[in-house]
Amino acid sequence: MSFVLAVTAIRGEAVARRPVAWVAAIVLLLEALGAVFVNGVLATVVDNQRMSLAGLDPGAMSTGTWALGAVLGLCLVLCAAVLVRTAVRDRAPGRVARCALIGCAVVHAVLGAVTVGLVGWPAFAFLMVVMGMLVLVVVAYGPGPRGRGSRAEGPAPA
Repeated sequence: MSFVLAVTAIRGEAVARRPVAWVAAIVLLLEALGAVFVNGVLATVVDNQRMSLAGLDPGAMSTGTWALGAVLGLCLVLCAAVLVRTAVRDRAPGRVARCALIGCAVVHAVLGAVTVGLVGWPAFAFLMVVMGMLVLVVVAYGPGPRGRGSRAEGPAPA
């Protein structure tokens, strides 16, 4: 909590919220393009080499890989759109949008844990930076004090 206050409480203005939201949106858009590209390459390789896993049809595996890439890319683009809207309006996203951003952060955390062994530490560091930006946006645009008796104003009068 003190980190968020340090970031957002310089002269009572939001200092790092908007730039972090913009950068996170750009990174998610680039990541969406990368995910679709990688899944497209994998689908093409599976289709060209007629690879099969436990007797599955190579065409079905190729189609499934294309579908996974499209769904993953769409989810990342939607989260980027939420971040752009948040940065433009400089207001907290709604409940469903916050849940989408939290889900995206959790997916980045899990992929980061898997990536360490498969790809290496630089990929892990990239995923953790993206996760950190998503968490910072969710926390920095968190709910503010609400009316009388909130923690910001002290206890309610008796």
